[in-house]
Amino acid sequence: MINSIKIAGFLYFTCCFVPAFAQDEPVADAQPAPVQKGFQIGLYVGSYFANNYTASLHDGYGVDFDGKRNSFENSYMYNKIVLQNGGGYSGQPDLIAQELNVMHGDWSFDESDMPTYMRYQPSFMFGLQCRYSVDNKNIILLNVNAAKLTSNGSFTITTIPQYIPGQAAQTIHTFKIKGMEQRLLFQVGFQHLFGDNEKMNFLLEGGLNVTLAKLDKNLIQINNLTIDLTSYYYTPGSTAYSVVRRVGTGFGAFGGAGLNLNASEAFIIQLVYNPTYEGINLGPNPKLKLQNSVGLRAYYKL
Repeated sequence: MINSIKIAGFLYFTCCFVPAFAQDEPVADAQPAPVQKGFQIGLYVGSYFANNYTASLHDGYGVDFDGKRNSFENSYMYNKIVLQNGGGYSGQPDLIAQELNVMHGDWSFDESDMPTYMRYQPSFMFGLQCRYSVDNKNIILLNVNAAKLTSNGSFTITTIPQYIPGQAAQTIHTFKIKGMEQRLLFQVGFQHLFGDNEKMNFLLEGGLNVTLAKLDKNLIQINNLTIDLTSYYYTPGSTAYSVVRRVGTGFGAFGGAGLNLNASEAFIIQLVYNPTYEGINLGPNPKLKLQNSVGLRAYYKL
């Protein structure tokens, strides 16, 4: 009971003393910061880290006109390696045997030699950034960013040379395969600045993301022989037709966190990390997957 009375007395004294003390030191009314509205336009440069789920689109199988994955016999690699460049058609030289330094028929390429794992490299991303400041804290965003991706993998060819005492019966050779892809990201969203510092603020943002993706090229390298898988290929029936270059549009969302720096009255700089949940609508079974990017934005106040 005594402790309760002491605590109550302390709280009563504090509540009475603080307002009285505050009245002895009048503080001038703080002037609110002027509301800044208007458009800003800028540029973005950063790094884009693509999810490897769609890298398999560059594994040499390719897709047909219906967007379905080709079988091995109808794949880009089988037609380019075995039929077109491997002497599979009557009267055509075996360029593969020449590169491997073996006789025609002393090498093999089957489905077990196909690439099993493709992986994207980190790529540069560039963009045009526009925004409208509703007030000092809330901004509407409109971004257009572009990236060119490269995926890498490997495949094998087995040589079966004529028997020479002391040499292995067969040798497995490993070669590189590379895919190239273009992506264009359209983003509409909202950004909010936190804190009252006039120079630097923490930011959060988010909104709708639309990704336009295009499969560009697919190359393989067999020693000195470079083959573009996406130029054209021959079917087993000897009918030449163009490879289907897939282009697709997918919808998703983006988020972001970073720092906002008011460098001057005319320029704003932002360091921002953006996770994007993108739909890459290429090939069979497209899915929403998480991609990541980090970069710098520089805005000019119009």
